[in-house]
Amino acid sequence: MEVEIVEGLEQGLYAFILLLKVVLEALAALIVSWGLLRTLQHAFRIRRKKGSRQPILAYPFEFSEIRLTFGLWLALALEFQLAADILSTTVSPSFEELGKLALIAVIRTFLNYFLNQELEKESEDVKLSARSQAEVIKGVK
Repeated sequence: MEVEIVEGLEQGLYAFILLLKVVLEALAALIVSWGLLRTLQHAFRIRRKKGSRQPILAYPFEFSEIRLTFGLWLALALEFQLAADILSTTVSPSFEELGKLALIAVIRTFLNYFLNQELEKESEDVKLSARSQAEVIKGVK
């Protein structure tokens, strides 16, 4: 009797974790999609404000700002993917699957780490560029 209760609880937990994993992966996909839309919206707003026909790459400051915007969304999506991977390890039945999941988790963790490093550097570059542009504008007045 007690064994049946424990097995029922295990199956319920397994089903809940798989559902939560799917939800987290779906959220990650939605975050990337939403981030892409927001980034494109931001890029079009910048392009309209500049009023130029030149490609956005011609403006390094604005291009960095756009990369920073999308990078933040990607970092958030990676966090959700990593959470889904962690949940997967709780229900993985074999060492082979655990090894694969561990490798995926390590890769995603490194991606997230280096993406955050790049975003911090990009953010600093954007701030420095904004300051230097402000100083140039003050000098012109």
